[in-house]
Amino acid sequence: MAAATDIAASGSASNAAAFQQMGFDHLLGQLDWVGWVVLVTLVIMSIVSWVYTVMNAIRNTQITGRMEKMIRTFWETPSAGDAVRFMEEQPKSEPFSKIALDCASAAAHHQRHEGSRLVEALNRSEFIDRALRQAVTRESSKLENGLTWLATTGSSAPFVGLLGTVWGIYHALIAIGASGDASIDVVAGPVGEALIMTAIGLFVAIPAVLAYNFFTRSNRKIYARFDEFAHDLHDFFATGSRVEGAAPKAAKK
Repeated sequence: MAAATDIAASGSASNAAAFQQMGFDHLLGQLDWVGWVVLVTLVIMSIVSWVYTVMNAIRNTQITGRMEKMIRTFWETPSAGDAVRFMEEQPKSEPFSKIALDCASAAAHHQRHEGSRLVEALNRSEFIDRALRQAVTRESSKLENGLTWLATTGSSAPFVGLLGTVWGIYHALIAIGASGDASIDVVAGPVGEALIMTAIGLFVAIPAVLAYNFFTRSNRKIYARFDEFAHDLHDFFATGSRVEGAAPKAAKK
């Protein structure tokens, strides 16, 4: 009975020692160059993803927090010149003011060149529409900064982690073949490496996917306001009078 107890205690101690090999510290000590490439790749993907997530969160919060005030102030300012000066005072990162300034600049440019070949080729409405399209496209593309990285990380990080998993299982099979023993003492280290790589891949991918979906939806709302504001600007600068119902608009949630 005492012998059986000693064997059981010895087995438990052996298993405990084996499971210690599945820790992250052991992983760092046992990684070969393939494992390091996988781990460093995942760390870089995670760091860059979080940087883009924080940057986009700050930018979108600032834009959505200001956009209704920007649009309302532009239309409520009695003088078009004062409205343009208000837009010129806005930060460089504020997109609505840049769209309005491009539109005002296009209208002024077209007016200065009355009688030229430019005016003969494009009437005032077409020239302003062209400037607005370019401005909206430029500001829209700025909103997509970092989204490609987030989408790539969200879709590829699990596969990078899976590569580490496959490599860990491969090491486990090599260890079993070399020792002829399939006990937990032999496979704990490589299996731990495999599981940790899988977990890291998921920890990197899941926040990236959530951030990508969040910013895609947030940007869609901003794009819609770009289009509405651009259409109202076109009508205003092309006709010289404000279109009924163009402004101020109620904030959309």
